[in-house]
Amino acid sequence: MPFLSALEGISSTLLSNTFIQLPYPEGDLSGQTIIVSGSNQGLGFEASRHILRLGVEKLIMAVRDPKKGEAARQELLQSTGREESTVEVWLLDMDSYVSVKSFASRAADLPRLDALLANAGLFTNTFIISEEDEKTITVNVVSTFLLIALLVPKLRESASKFNITPRITIPNSALHYIASLGQLDPQNEGGIFKSLNDKEASNMAGRYPLSKLLVVFGVRAFAKQFAQSKAPLVIINTPNPSYCKSQLERESGNISVRVRQKLLARSTEEGSRALVHAIMADEKSNGQYLTNCRVHSPSCIVTDEKGAMIQEAFFKELVTKLERIAPGVTACF
Repeated sequence: MPFLSALEGISSTLLSNTFIQLPYPEGDLSGQTIIVSGSNQGLGFEASRHILRLGVEKLIMAVRDPKKGEAARQELLQSTGREESTVEVWLLDMDSYVSVKSFASRAADLPRLDALLANAGLFTNTFIISEEDEKTITVNVVSTFLLIALLVPKLRESASKFNITPRITIPNSALHYIASLGQLDPQNEGGIFKSLNDKEASNMAGRYPLSKLLVVFGVRAFAKQFAQSKAPLVIINTPNPSYCKSQLERESGNISVRVRQKLLARSTEEGSRALVHAIMADEKSNGQYLTNCRVHSPSCIVTDEKGAMIQEAFFKELVTKLERIAPGVTACF
């Protein structure tokens, strides 16, 4: 089954990037406020350009480096012809729980919030403990879901006040099909997060795919909680923009990466179309993995009996961790 899952992920990427062109984003975002993290470059930058083109009233560029964010802001304003007041640059370092909490506190004062594109992510081959966990897990998983949980009250408030259905989107990858389950066994001593923090047992070459698998589990679990709540619905989904030319693999910097990108990768503009589609998608996308702007089955690792057990155990640990980081945050569940 793992082999078949990996084969499906590889074939899906080759088919998508060779034969399928994603639809150019259409729609009307006038009146809306949208946050895009990691928006000063790559997919986040191109998604922000589309969002501005579609008439968003306020774009919040959440970035780790405000100077780079401001340069990106000026480029976006120039290319779209939008007014200066349309785009704001806010500091958000996903490698810092304090920064995530500070950002969410600031966002709580926004007049409204329609959508979050949680695009900021990390791809590294170096094992480093950051905050409580290995850095890839901290940035791609824990801080991402911490930010989401902290923003849910504002999203629900906006839903009630403006009669909208807010959306949360976390980019994913077909690489989740090839993720190894060894460190995700709920029976591992100390649980999943402790296992992931074992440097000697960690395969960092497979850590990014593993983080994206955990995002799929998290999105499915969050969606289930949201659907069961009596509060206004918040849609959460996780689209795969497929393999794109971006700065994500900049740490590798070898010739094989450059050749692979040249031959197989989509442009960041085309890949960003999948992200924009997801933050405009309807309730059918709730809890779903998306490919080529359509709901698509995730890896069988996710959907089989073992996957269900891992998801339950992971979500339980994640909720406990989030509550410890920000007491009261999981009340949104």
